[in-house]
Amino acid sequence: MKSHIRLLMILPSLLIAGCAAYEMPPLTASHPASADAMGAPARSFSRTLVYTQADIPSTRPVLAAAGQQGDQGTAAGAPQMITADGKVVATVPNASQIVVERGEIKGFMEAMTMGYRVEPVTLLEGLKFGDKVRFTIDVPKKAIVKIEKLK
Repeated sequence: MKSHIRLLMILPSLLIAGCAAYEMPPLTASHPASADAMGAPARSFSRTLVYTQADIPSTRPVLAAAGQQGDQGTAAGAPQMITADGKVVATVPNASQIVVERGEIKGFMEAMTMGYRVEPVTLLEGLKFGDKVRFTIDVPKKAIVKIEKLK
């Protein structure tokens, strides 16, 4: 009987000693439980097709940035059509868009590379990277409505 009591006293100490000897290796940053692990991959955003929520087509009317004021019409002196020259960076016919690198449009917008909606999409036919173009923006529609290839 004494041997059983002795065994019962030794067994817990062996179990505790066995657990204490094990040391869990540190988690790497690639391990999902690590505090340094990424929860989800970061979304990459386009740097050429930059739009705000107001630029996304909607079923309800949106006021144009050029100064439309509800049913009162456009602000006095606000241009309805803007013409500019630029260079084609890309065409995206399935999205009815073109990416153009262009200089400053005085009194309207600074120089930049930007994606524009195109109406109608047939204006993109025959255009390719590097083509120099003159284009007309319909400000209330927020779209290019005319493209002329320059030589």
